Amino acid sequence: MKPVVSARDLTKRYGSFTAVDHISFSVQPGRIVGLVGPNGAGKSTTLKAILGLSTFRGELQVLGMKPDRNRARLMQEVSYISDVAALPDWIRVDQLLRLMQDVHPCFALSRTRDFLDATDIGMKQRVATLSKGMKTQLHLALVMGVDARLLVLDEPTLGLDIIYRKKFYQQLLNEYFDEEKTIVVTTHQIEEIEHILSDVLFINRGHLLLNMPVEEIATHYVQLRVAPDRLQAARQLQPIHEIRQLDESVLIYEDVARDRLQDLGQLSTPNLADLFVAKVEGDTHA
Repeated sequence: MKPVVSARDLTKRYGSFTAVDHISFSVQPGRIVGLVGPNGAGKSTTLKAILGLSTFRGELQVLGMKPDRNRARLMQEVSYISDVAALPDWIRVDQLLRLMQDVHPCFALSRTRDFLDATDIGMKQRVATLSKGMKTQLHLALVMGVDARLLVLDEPTLGLDIIYRKKFYQQLLNEYFDEEKTIVVTTHQIEEIEHILSDVLFINRGHLLLNMPVEEIATHYVQLRVAPDRLQAARQLQPIHEIRQLDESVLIYEDVARDRLQDLGQLSTPNLADLFVAKVEGDTHA
């Protein structure tokens, strides 16, 4: 199958500042991809290029189209939730739904209504009266009604409490996602969505540090918890990251065979948050 997103040497500069620097990646259909990076890493710039909201250098195709040239057609098959509410405060919920039905050819009003029926959002409420969590639910409800092949989420739960965050991702996974849809999401709470991701892209200072299916991480990375008396031997195997935890040290290795480490301490697969910190702190572009 053709990739949903295919980028080659994607580059974006703002004057002398390079926000995205010759990155190449692809996103396959039916995947949930986490684009993870610190503030200013190039995440939102990359998403803007995918959505046709920004010019760029390099090659980029989304659903077989060039986003900067075919944005109107592309938006019929792409949905987007940003990190800030973009809905007009003055409009009522029922008016917003009718507007979506009038302007979007792939919007199914019944699906959005079914989703809203399970929330506390009233049809006659104006957007201005909704809490931040309810506005996020309304955004998700609108997305539910669009038969989009690609959903792009840019920090969609930023500023929400943990209950709303968990509910958002549960609804996204259980009520929206299927094998014919693809999701690209950026987030600062990677530990909250690690269990739903199929692929991760780590980005820092405009460079890709990791591009890998989650299921392959255990093949390439191993975490070792080692006592002080074995620490020097563990360091000789060149870990990519080391932190101290109480009376032990935790080291992460890349492409080091587990049988070389098993006598030194307790082995495990690093979680995505720890692996992300290891890759960013070891970034040679920093």
